[in-house]
Amino acid sequence: MAITDIDEYAHLTEEDIENLGAELAQIRKDIEESRGERDAKYVHRVIAWQRGLAAAGRASLFFSNYKPAWLAGTAMLSVAKILENMELGHNVMHGQWDWMNDPEIHSSSWEWDNTCPSVQWKHSHNFVHHKYTNIVGMDDDVGYGILRVTRDQPWEWWNIGNSFYNLLLGTFFEVGVALHHVEVAKLREKEKTWRQAFKDLGIIGQKVGKQAAKDYLIFPLLAGPNWKSTITANFTSNIVRNYWSYMVIFCGHFPDGAEKFTMEEYEDEDQARWYLRQMLGSANFHAGPVMRLMSGNLSHQIEHHMYPDLPSNRYEEIAVRVRDICERYDLPYTTGSLLNQYWQSFRTIAKLSVPNAMLKATSDDAPETASELRFAILEGMNSHFGVDPATGKRRGLRTALRELRNAPVRAAN
Repeated sequence: MAITDIDEYAHLTEEDIENLGAELAQIRKDIEESRGERDAKYVHRVIAWQRGLAAAGRASLFFSNYKPAWLAGTAMLSVAKILENMELGHNVMHGQWDWMNDPEIHSSSWEWDNTCPSVQWKHSHNFVHHKYTNIVGMDDDVGYGILRVTRDQPWEWWNIGNSFYNLLLGTFFEVGVALHHVEVAKLREKEKTWRQAFKDLGIIGQKVGKQAAKDYLIFPLLAGPNWKSTITANFTSNIVRNYWSYMVIFCGHFPDGAEKFTMEEYEDEDQARWYLRQMLGSANFHAGPVMRLMSGNLSHQIEHHMYPDLPSNRYEEIAVRVRDICERYDLPYTTGSLLNQYWQSFRTIAKLSVPNAMLKATSDDAPETASELRFAILEGMNSHFGVDPATGKRRGLRTALRELRNAPVRAAN
């Protein structure tokens, strides 16, 4: 099963976790106290870039009967939609800029360029996902109700289509995001009524209608005789945005090392252990300044999950301190290239289309999920971990995982 005892899994003592929580809380305090003009300038600059790209893209599409104009317009519109969804919409709705008291950039008023209504997103994502991150049975982002992404999810016959559902979700990701609030898994388990679902669908339908009217009616009509090529450009830019958003989000949640947790673990969780769960349950990918901007700084998914309402432009400096903490407490800091993180996610989704009986590893020791029982084969483990009195260095989870990989007897994955 997934992790039931985060203290044991992380190889940390009660004192370690208390100190860890205090250090991570201090990071929050320091960033909150240092927010100011440079952060405000950053978000206003991104808004100006995004709106400029969108306007230029729309203007180019007035001449979309010429292929170069269609390509240029589609490219600029795709980038504008990515920036609006990733660095602006997602982060603004997290309340990252509420401290500015600017009604235009406030979580209570922002409505993003996406088929998911912001009011539903803020519940299903900001509240449910970020509070119950990777807790199987509580966090609907563990598979989005249609994908099997951990062996802790019982296999059902329809899971055979896992890879196909994954393709559909990536292609029409904004639709998947919109339907996320409907909570398909709860409908299947009869924990939610169809009457409640239809109420949610009604709100979604209104937003879908507005988005469709904008992209496939109003702007094509403004393009006059080039309305057909404008429709194809708008559709293409939405698909590009969908694939990019999907890849970024999956790379932060489903690579190897992004652990899953049980409801039992959550029951006695305090703030320090909440921080620890976010650290162990998320993954980053390598990114330079442009990639960070285009990913909404979710290349720092670990930092985002610990501090979802702090300005995204500060995640890079926060990461320096988080990596230092992981080093000192001998904790893993899960990261890798974008392609590697996505490949691991894709491999997991494809592999879990079959029952556990056809897989070699167990849910206690598999690439996509594990529990504290994975260390049982390390005989005398308790005598090996903790603070080394000779060096003062911790021998913790990172060391345990390394020794587990080198153990002479290990179940294949």
